[in-house]
Amino acid sequence: MYTFATATVTFLLQCVFFVNGKTVSGVFRSDLARETNGQYITKFFYQAGDGLMVYRLENVPVAIQKEAKLLMFNDVQGFDNLSCLDRLSHAQLSISLSAEQHNQTVPQQVYPQAWHILYVDRYTCQESDTQAAPSEDLNFQIILMNPDSAGNPLDHFSAEEAGLHSFYFLLILAYFIASCIYMQPLWQALYKGGPMHTVLKVLTIALLLQGVSVLFNYIHMASYARDGVGTPLMGSLAEFCDMVAQVQMLYMLLSLCMGWTLSRSKKTQTKPLQWDSSPKSTSLAIGAVVTQGILLIWEQFEDTEHHSFHWQRSVPGLLLMLFRVALAVLLASVLYYITSAERSALKRDFYLHFAKGCCLWFLCHPALVLFSGIFNEHQQEKVVAIGVILCQSIAVIVLYQLFLSRSLYWEVSSLSSVTLPFSMSRTQRGRF
Repeated sequence: MYTFATATVTFLLQCVFFVNGKTVSGVFRSDLARETNGQYITKFFYQAGDGLMVYRLENVPVAIQKEAKLLMFNDVQGFDNLSCLDRLSHAQLSISLSAEQHNQTVPQQVYPQAWHILYVDRYTCQESDTQAAPSEDLNFQIILMNPDSAGNPLDHFSAEEAGLHSFYFLLILAYFIASCIYMQPLWQALYKGGPMHTVLKVLTIALLLQGVSVLFNYIHMASYARDGVGTPLMGSLAEFCDMVAQVQMLYMLLSLCMGWTLSRSKKTQTKPLQWDSSPKSTSLAIGAVVTQGILLIWEQFEDTEHHSFHWQRSVPGLLLMLFRVALAVLLASVLYYITSAERSALKRDFYLHFAKGCCLWFLCHPALVLFSGIFNEHQQEKVVAIGVILCQSIAVIVLYQLFLSRSLYWEVSSLSSVTLPFSMSRTQRGRF
């Protein structure tokens, strides 16, 4: 219940604060340009080849009266310390808005760079209201394109998004092949039940949500490749599914570790490694889920573009990474305590593999964010997004194999040692 509510609130906020992609539509406003020393429109990573910027404009006479322009910068560092006129003088390109449509070629560059677009007019740097700007706003559409494989500027994907479309397609193909191979044995394991039946159901739902998220991302990007806008609803649904999987896995992993610890302290060994949903473990898991949900919602206010895993340039993003590291440390310490007191070599091996799956799930995002620092700016988002999706999918598979291969053995061994009255002891076996 808490998991679904947290993810739903985050999803609704994403729909409200979503910013369109690289076909950008909106309104040029003189008052906003004056307040901010230039109305910021968008950012686009152009490839090394010839890129293209196309604008379409309504009410051209008003734009001419305002002396409206689009300024393009490939470096905006230190802008906050510059005056209005100094800021505008640093523009690499200046395009006058004097026609209904204009195609502007971006100069070739040695490596992919981010270009920022600002709107300005004759009233932007005015210090007084001696000459009021016309009240009419200007409706616009800006299309940003990179060269495709043939060298023609027809590719809507920026350099930081290039390749994600193919990655999602290959991942969908991998999910499909794996489902064809493992669907029947997995269904049999779920139907049969067992000591870890609930865990297997949660893992199945988490993996299903990850697959649906990948499918929605692929649909969004397939549409984005055609028009530069995509299907925003699909992008939001992809993030929604991913966040539900995140908080669900967090709740399960914390509940398991805390439950095992409490059951060990109570010396209840009749049902080894069961999911013990005690009030303490449940409250701790719910508190962690709520904390993660708050950080995820806060993060959407800071970064509204569609990325399931952000590069974490914001304060809530950094807090979210620290939170995941803290969870990994907590789970590792709990599992170390359990393992050190466990006499069974089989169970110690189980806890060790379980710890590896937990650490991979929680630490892959912070580790990849740090690792991405060695790459160029346009590669960092892709390294984080692709790496986290793959690592967390591997973590789910590791946990799957662990519980499927061990739970049945412990169920049988527990029955033979505790429940069955005619089990052979070691001394009895020695007589034969």
